[in-house]
Amino acid sequence: MAASRGVAILVGAGDAIGAAVARRFAEGGYTVCICRRDGAKSRGLVDELKAAGHDIRAFSIDARQESEVQGLCAEVEKSVGPIEVCLFNAGSNVNKPLLDTTEKLFFKAWELACYAGFLVGREAARVMLPRGRGTIFFTGATASIRGGLGFTAFSSAKFALRAVAQAMARELGPRNIHVVHLLIDAGVDSEAIHLRMKAAKGIEASEIPPDSLTKTTSIAEAYWFAHQQTRDGWTHELDLRPSVEKW
Repeated sequence: MAASRGVAILVGAGDAIGAAVARRFAEGGYTVCICRRDGAKSRGLVDELKAAGHDIRAFSIDARQESEVQGLCAEVEKSVGPIEVCLFNAGSNVNKPLLDTTEKLFFKAWELACYAGFLVGREAARVMLPRGRGTIFFTGATASIRGGLGFTAFSSAKFALRAVAQAMARELGPRNIHVVHLLIDAGVDSEAIHLRMKAAKGIEASEIPPDSLTKTTSIAEAYWFAHQQTRDGWTHELDLRPSVEKW
């Protein structure tokens, strides 16, 4: 196994975007730590990448809990290696009419999509700043820039996460920490979206027009591209959508 270029921790890394980013950064030479509510759910991906000769670990973490996020960063720094890349990918995509949006639902959406992002970004910055380098990624959505019908809770949380990312970029950029907000203005080509489209419109996955959804591999390549940028030409916000998407 080749020497690692450092550690990439992926928080809220599920089986779609998170898995694709894990594969891309593992292929790029990073030790990858997949961090999600139930780390055991990533066992198949861990086995796949280990079989390919990559160094990958899985951790169970509730990113809404400050002590767990702090413990994760401390453990990774101590037992795995220096955190060079951090992705916050957790979300709370709920669609409810305004009058059906309870206080509990609204708070849960904010807590998972925004507050947890703040905790993860802050703790990643805490270990990166003494070394004077690092990349912190946040996954955004259409809801990050536009409130939609039924998305009062989700849009407010994603708007807020975008503000967290901007504020962090302005503070940390001069100290050589690259903060990137990737705005995915599209449906993601994943099993979850396929099931949602079938339930809403009766469309089978095989009937979805080619390239009308954004592939997870394309998203992973966008993150890899941003991470490779030299500091004289950093991107903070990058938006992705298929050619047929209205915007």
